[in-house]
Amino acid sequence: MYLLPSWLSSLSIYCQRRVLAIFIFGFSSGLPLMLVFGVLSFWLREAGVSRADIGYFSWVALAYAIKWLWSPLADHLRIPLLHHRLGRRRSWLLVSQLAVVAAVLCMASTDPQQNLALMAAFAVLLAFASATQDINVDAFRIESAPEHLQAALAAAYLCGYRLAMILASAGTLWAAALFSATEAYDLAGWQRAYLLMALCMLPGILTTLLSKEPLSNLQQHSAAQGSALQRFAAWLQQAVVAPFIDFFSRYKWQAVLILSLIACYRLSDVVMGIMANAFYVDMGFSKEEVASVSKVYGVIMTLIGAALGGVLINQFGVIKILFIGAVLSAVTNVLFSVLSQIGYDLMWLTFVISADNLSAGIATSAFLAYLASLVNLAFTATQYAIFSSLMLLLPKFAGGFSGQWVDQMGYSQFFIFTALLGLPAMLLILLIQRQAKKQNAA
Repeated sequence: MYLLPSWLSSLSIYCQRRVLAIFIFGFSSGLPLMLVFGVLSFWLREAGVSRADIGYFSWVALAYAIKWLWSPLADHLRIPLLHHRLGRRRSWLLVSQLAVVAAVLCMASTDPQQNLALMAAFAVLLAFASATQDINVDAFRIESAPEHLQAALAAAYLCGYRLAMILASAGTLWAAALFSATEAYDLAGWQRAYLLMALCMLPGILTTLLSKEPLSNLQQHSAAQGSALQRFAAWLQQAVVAPFIDFFSRYKWQAVLILSLIACYRLSDVVMGIMANAFYVDMGFSKEEVASVSKVYGVIMTLIGAALGGVLINQFGVIKILFIGAVLSAVTNVLFSVLSQIGYDLMWLTFVISADNLSAGIATSAFLAYLASLVNLAFTATQYAIFSSLMLLLPKFAGGFSGQWVDQMGYSQFFIFTALLGLPAMLLILLIQRQAKKQNAA
């Protein structure tokens, strides 16, 4: 009884205006990610593209892993005309969101059977636009509230993100089935579905226009004097070099452990997830079944996990929940191995998807909160982009070979292999926690 008011107070934090704005921005970020690969892999598999090619196609998403290369522009480059009207963050958000819409429209006009390379090019464009949006959403989120609200903002972002995944994945699959003339592969159905998804970016665009520009502690040094080369060198020092120096000066040799954890924390679930849609197609599940079970019910379980993760973090701290999330994410991959042995079974699919997505929600909430705690607000966009890029670089690169691994191992052994990929993250969390305890004791 005495715990109830405390828990209700913890949940009421999600009703704040700035938390709701981040929820919508999370929705805007989650939508293009699924279109650039998630349901696109289903589309490609139905169109007869091989598993190996689908695996290689996932390298398109490496744009998210190298976004730190242009993230300093978000901190230091003003967009003409829009900057004075909207501010730094909102002007960048608007431009990136409009680029996302344009890329989705281009994909909707392409036939992967006739020109797979052109589809890949438009997917790359979408990935770069989406990654640029993510850079600025992350900066907007961190700058919008003090540190004690970051866990709630991370959970709200993830909830919006996952709701967009319902729309972009289940909605696209349902729309493709609805617009298709036959139950077999129909290009027109997929193209109309992607046109519909382009319209779904409007809530994010409207939120960008209606939100207030967040306050920033961004440090900028005046370089009005001197040559163009001197001004460029000063900008390079402040925008690129200074964020790295700041991070290593704060964490010293422990920065290696932290960066290693960031690099491998999502290795297990990302490598497995690349082959998930191909797995569903090969197991005989229809678009409607996958949409209902995996893309709706499963995402709802992720939302529950995200909200639960935010509350647990407030109660027990980030590191403990980070470790629990890593364990759950690895263990649930074994359930996919069991499903591959059972075969077509909707009940088992529902159970496996529920467990996997619930654990993913908890793990991702903890991970986003952990990344936010590492950022210096003076270099918000650059440092967070580096962290979020690093967390995808190794998983996405390794995932490109997932199609070959499935062909060689079979689905059952492949899923067990991805579960074992979660062990390094667990070990690194324990090492970081041990070092933190030593520092606190000192």
